[in-house]
Amino acid sequence: MTQTTHSTALAVGATAPDFTLKDQNGQDTSLADFRGRKNVVLVFYPFAFSGICTGELCEIRDNLGAFVSDDVQVLAISCDHMFSQRAWADKEAYFFPLLSDFWPHGGVARAYGVFNEKAGAALRGTFLIDREGVVRWSLVNPIGQGRDFSGYHEALAQLA
Repeated sequence: MTQTTHSTALAVGATAPDFTLKDQNGQDTSLADFRGRKNVVLVFYPFAFSGICTGELCEIRDNLGAFVSDDVQVLAISCDHMFSQRAWADKEAYFFPLLSDFWPHGGVARAYGVFNEKAGAALRGTFLIDREGVVRWSLVNPIGQGRDFSGYHEALAQLA
């Protein structure tokens, strides 16, 4: 599968913009919480309950050990409201943070260059951020094209 890039997406080597968003349980989660402690994989997705998004997040859930460890934390982000994310997390048994970029609508997705204005949703952007807050790998797919996580696993292995 060929990597698809989005010309406005945050570039590899850039400092990742910090943010604080509410997770599906209403708890604040900040990128800065992991600085100096863990690498972070940000997984932007367009819509809770949609087919491709469910498949992608189920892949993370079913292979959680490949995404979450003492060295890595996955944070999934969409513009859906926290309550929608809570219902989806409960339905699909997602136990990793689903962060709500609801208001200001798409503010974090915009900061990472993956907000689709026409759809009012995030593109399928994936960013691997190291402990110092630097983007080390990224992949951005259009809303209708599922992502291949194999490149992420290769990039993560290079950080170790």
